[in-house]
Amino acid sequence: MKLRLLAVLAVVTLAPGAFAATPAAAPQVLAPGIADLNQLPERDLAALPGMTPDIAKAFVAKRPFASIVDANAFLLDQKLTQAQLTAIYETAFVPLNLNTATVPEILLVPRIAQRMRIEFPEYRPWKTMAQFDREIGKYVGADETNRLKKYVFIPIDLNTATDDQILSIPGIARRMTIEFKEYRPWKTKEQFDREIGKYVGPQETARLWRYVVIQ
Repeated sequence: MKLRLLAVLAVVTLAPGAFAATPAAAPQVLAPGIADLNQLPERDLAALPGMTPDIAKAFVAKRPFASIVDANAFLLDQKLTQAQLTAIYETAFVPLNLNTATVPEILLVPRIAQRMRIEFPEYRPWKTMAQFDREIGKYVGADETNRLKKYVFIPIDLNTATDDQILSIPGIARRMTIEFKEYRPWKTKEQFDREIGKYVGPQETARLWRYVVIQ
């Protein structure tokens, strides 16, 4: 099963902290080796530790999950153990918004140091991954900082984001570089739901909303 999973999760070469914009049919990765649970195909979910086809089907029907805490609670209700879920999170996760993640979300990152429940919020607002490298690297070193970056993101500003920043959202359609810019200035979530929902539907609109902010 491990070999099958490694074959399924496409490993891409990214700059530290970057996200891959991959075809919608492919597993979506946050960084090499970590898939987005809100995008992973049902058949690949079923191959994760402790999962079954029925659980994978039910999980997909509930997506997108607003946070890893919500996904974790759902899977616990499906009778997976926390140990099984921790093993899943080594390869697939609902990424953390560095500027809003709660302590329970942060502590679901596998093998994360307890002190990160303090350090992640302390340096808010996070603006760049270079800032993350500098501040978190002081406590855990470069290797662990790079591992943690696989689990986090900084939302992009809908009113100023470049094409490259827009395409950094996992699994986003390339046409969204046009649609995101067409409706500027963005003012409300309701406006985003209405305009973007015309192109991708409510579930995908809800997923994309996690990665953006209006400033």
